[in-house]
Amino acid sequence: MEHVKCECGHVNPIGTVLCESCGKPFEENASALLDMRYEGSARRSQTYNKTIIDKVWNFFSSVKVGVWLIVITLIASAIGTIYPQEMYIPPTVTPAEYYEEQYGWLGKWYYQLGFHDLYGSWWYMLLIALIGVSLVICSLDRVVPLYRALKKQGVTRNEQFLRRQRLFSSSHVDNYEALLPQIKEKLAKHRYHIREENGNILAEKGRFSRWGPYVNHIGLIIFLIGAMLRFVPGMYVDEVFWIREGETKEIPGTNGKYFLKNEKFIFQVYEKEKEKKVFQEAIDRVGSGMMAKNYQTNAVLYERVGPIIPGEKPKLKKVKSFSIRVNEPLKHDHYALYQVDFKLNELSKMSFHLIDKQTNKQFGTITVDLLQPKDEYDLGNGYRVQLLSYFPDFYFDEEGNPATKSKVPNNPAFVFKMITPDRPDGEVSFTAIRQTIEPLGDNKYKMAFAGMETRNVSALTVRRDFTLWILGLGGAIFMIGLIQGMYWNHRRIWIQRINGEVLVAAHTNKNWFGLKKELAKICEGTPLVMPVDQADKG
Repeated sequence: MEHVKCECGHVNPIGTVLCESCGKPFEENASALLDMRYEGSARRSQTYNKTIIDKVWNFFSSVKVGVWLIVITLIASAIGTIYPQEMYIPPTVTPAEYYEEQYGWLGKWYYQLGFHDLYGSWWYMLLIALIGVSLVICSLDRVVPLYRALKKQGVTRNEQFLRRQRLFSSSHVDNYEALLPQIKEKLAKHRYHIREENGNILAEKGRFSRWGPYVNHIGLIIFLIGAMLRFVPGMYVDEVFWIREGETKEIPGTNGKYFLKNEKFIFQVYEKEKEKKVFQEAIDRVGSGMMAKNYQTNAVLYERVGPIIPGEKPKLKKVKSFSIRVNEPLKHDHYALYQVDFKLNELSKMSFHLIDKQTNKQFGTITVDLLQPKDEYDLGNGYRVQLLSYFPDFYFDEEGNPATKSKVPNNPAFVFKMITPDRPDGEVSFTAIRQTIEPLGDNKYKMAFAGMETRNVSALTVRRDFTLWILGLGGAIFMIGLIQGMYWNHRRIWIQRINGEVLVAAHTNKNWFGLKKELAKICEGTPLVMPVDQADKG
């Protein structure tokens, strides 16, 4: 049996509790008040449970499932705030090492479970997608039958439907036909939409408020789609990159299209003698020369010309020059470059003399580029220096071996092999800042520190967001639904004459007190008995 035919002649879908047309209850309990949620319509999740599609639909149509998905997502989001996300850790360290070194075994598991990059992890995206699926199925499972039931509701209702409403009364009226115009006038005064059939009245207003929760859902779904689109390449970019003075570097997130050159980094501080009196107290508190007044990157933006050929130096054309300051980003082609951080006086080059330890005689000088060191330096006359190993950020590991924390030259160390005419096999020397080790015994020669060069490094954030309007649209629709469902309510009043009695019944989805006040005004001055709240009888 696929349909249920009511005595009024209307054919209802299987699982219907109340006839969509006349409201006749199909349940056996004839005394309890009617459950008017979804107008007693047949929901798919409560009707079908045979195929795998039915089971999946029924699972996601449950409000409890949706709530649990949201709770799990909130818990995961909260855990993601315990330790800093990957984007906020120092760029000079690898995440795996950083979390374990800083936070122990908890940090190790934090990293391995993906909480270090929570909002980009596959399982967090899966949770967001499941919430979206739950919202779609929950909405369709309820809004379609509700819309059908409200659309098909008739004016003349079954007597049992009226008597089992929460607000109900019966009256004896001698001249009902004369009373109708007066009642209709009062209902119209309260802005009810009136339908009449054979002397029976259905007065209704605020039906649009019933769609408020589903408008909420639409807004949330659009918002979730916008959030998920942030992980589609090209839709959203928010990355930090460091660029040294004089360096030309590809801008991350632009797919090799744009490059930036850092021509000069400028750092200025407040000086007490040169500033206005309004700044004096703050300068005294921090210290003169300690408070940053301005830091900016004088940059040149380039665009690649022609296709990307691996291994070939890109051909660039200048787009614009710009001074990037805090809150004054360089903007082009929906990209924005913000000044966020800096590092002063990073080591760039180090020079060493090859000298005889006994006579201090020099045999030449080498200059090591700390970012692109050479394997060998020829000093002439048979004197050569080979760079066997280079540790940009030197430290001794747990086994006592030299290692590097990162590729940034924060604490450079070198293993040199010094080849001279009288030492053709060479001598090995481990040279670091304020430290020299000769692992193969005393050497005749050594590498003596001769000087260094430094340069400033600027940190910029590149941002591009094509999802912002989607997030804004979703948020706006959500607020519309919230207002729609919160500040209005769906009210209906049925007035019907049956067997010499005039029955008055009323229902609202919320704010029963307001509906009772309206009924009192409508019944005032008429022979109609004010409906009583049958929920108070129990």
